[in-house]
Amino acid sequence: MSVRSEKTIVDIAEELNLSVSTVSRALNDHPNISAKTKDRVKKMARKLGYRPNAMAAGLRNNKSKTIGLIVPRISMFYPATISTIIQNKLMEYGYNLIICQSNDSLEQEIALANTLYSARVDGLAVSATLYTTDFSHFDIFKQQNIPLVFFDRVPTKDYNVKVIKGDDFLGGFLATEHLIEQGCKDIVHISGPLTCNLYKERLAGYKEALQKYKQPFKKPRVFFHELTRENAWATAEKIFSQKPIPDGIFATNDTTAITLLEYCRKNGINVPEECKIVGYSNDPRTEIVTPAITSVDQYPATMGERIVAALMDLIQAKHPPAYRHSQEIVPIQLIARESSAGASKKKK
Repeated sequence: MSVRSEKTIVDIAEELNLSVSTVSRALNDHPNISAKTKDRVKKMARKLGYRPNAMAAGLRNNKSKTIGLIVPRISMFYPATISTIIQNKLMEYGYNLIICQSNDSLEQEIALANTLYSARVDGLAVSATLYTTDFSHFDIFKQQNIPLVFFDRVPTKDYNVKVIKGDDFLGGFLATEHLIEQGCKDIVHISGPLTCNLYKERLAGYKEALQKYKQPFKKPRVFFHELTRENAWATAEKIFSQKPIPDGIFATNDTTAITLLEYCRKNGINVPEECKIVGYSNDPRTEIVTPAITSVDQYPATMGERIVAALMDLIQAKHPPAYRHSQEIVPIQLIARESSAGASKKKK
C-alpha cells in the first residue's frame, strides 16, 4: 500500500504557476490578493485535497486558536449546555474548542490537563472533579501565563485564578425555605460529596434556612454520595423504609429528584401530598415528568457566556494575566412546580 502524500501550498503554487507567498495570502484572504486569484487558489486547494497545517501555523505565531475545556461528564445537562454555549461563542472570536471529560476521575483530570498543555491551547476552562482538592496539576498553565478559568466546581481555597460559579448557598437556602413555606417540618437533604464546593455551599444554605425558621438540623436526615440514579434509589429505600417518612426532600441534582419521584410512584407515596420534592439544575426533564419537579435554575447559558468573556479578556490583555483570586457569581432562580405543591412561580 502506497503512503498518501500530503499536499502543500507548494503543490498549489506549482499547479497555478503562482508564488508560494501569493498562494498563502490567498488562502488567508489577504486584502491585497484579488477575488479572482483567491477563488482559483481555493478551488485548486480543494481539488488537491490540501489541508492547512494549523499546528505548524500555531508554532510560528505561538497561537493555536484553540481553547481547552474539561468537564466532569458531558452527558449531564448542565455541563453539556455550557459546553455548547462556549463552543458557539468561541467561534465568534475565531477559536476552536477541545472538549474533554474527566468522568469525575482525578487521575483522568491530571492526564487531560497535561494533554491540553501539550496541545498548546491558548486558554483552559475547568469544572473540577468531585474529589479534586489539590489543583497543582494546573500550575503549569499559570507558570506559562496561559489563561485559566475555573467554573461551577471550583477550588474551595484561594488558588489565585478566575472563578465563575453559581450562587449555591442561596440555591440551597431557597430550596429549603420553599419546602418550609409549603408546610414541611421534616426535610431530608441529599447531597454530593463535601470535597466539592457545590455541595458544601448547598448544605450550608439548607442549614441556614432551617435555622431561620427554627427547625432542628438532624444528621440522620442528610445523605452524602455521588448523585447517580443508582445511589438515589438506594437512598430512597433507606429514607422510606422507616416511619415517619419525611414530608419534604431537597435533592441537590435533578437526576436524584427524578429518581425519588419514580420511587414514590412505584411505592404508592403521593407527591406532593405526602412528600414534597425539590431538585437542582432545572434539567428539561423536570418539566415533563408528572408531577413536574420544582428545581433551581442555574442559567447555564449565562455561565457559558461569562466563561468565554473571561477567557477572551485574559487572552486579549496587553500584559500576561495577573494570577490572583477573583470570583464572579452567576445568579440562580427557584422554579416552583407541582412536586412541591407550588404553582409555576419563580423566586430569586
